[in-house]
Amino acid sequence: MKNKFSNNVAVLYIVMGLILGWLITSLFLTPSWTGYPINPWSMMGFRSNNVTNIDRHFIEQMIPHHEDAITMAKVALEKAKRPEIKSLAQSILTNQNTEITQMTMWYAEWYGQMVPSNAIQMGTHGMVGTGGMHMGMMGDETDVTSLSLAIDFDREFIRQMIPHHQMAVMMATMLENSTGKDEMKQLAKNIITVQNREIADMRSWYASWYK
Repeated sequence: MKNKFSNNVAVLYIVMGLILGWLITSLFLTPSWTGYPINPWSMMGFRSNNVTNIDRHFIEQMIPHHEDAITMAKVALEKAKRPEIKSLAQSILTNQNTEITQMTMWYAEWYGQMVPSNAIQMGTHGMVGTGGMHMGMMGDETDVTSLSLAIDFDREFIRQMIPHHQMAVMMATMLENSTGKDEMKQLAKNIITVQNREIADMRSWYASWYK
């Protein structure tokens, strides 16, 4: 048991190193996009959490993270000018609401209770910092107020959503390499595939629209 735990911890450290390398490359070697930085070190809490509870901890953090994205997507449906952004927003609403439903159901089944309200409140309705900045459990930041008031909404949406997606991909990659549950592994794969594709789309649009 001790060796298995040590091996899981080693895997988490290796994955974290690989992800950090990818983030550094993607953030600093892509001149066409200069969005809000994310804080990779905010993942320390997730990484250091008891490995045997990674599924529970993931759900408690990913639900409020999804809620933030859903809030942004709802604003985009009203304010975005380009059909590409509106289509992306609808996709986010559909996919992430479905994933929240799945995670909520699994949590109740596996842990005999609902997801703690203090975890959910850490999303769009919790921990509001200066300037309306929402600081979720995962350490990334979304400013819905500045998004709503942005002169160029589409540009601001991309600048906020890319790092938000990157944080989700980072967590999902760690989950995929650590979970023992098939449902969670498939969820991780879905998040990685869908959100990496959406990141690529947003980068392409940004480069095309804001040369």
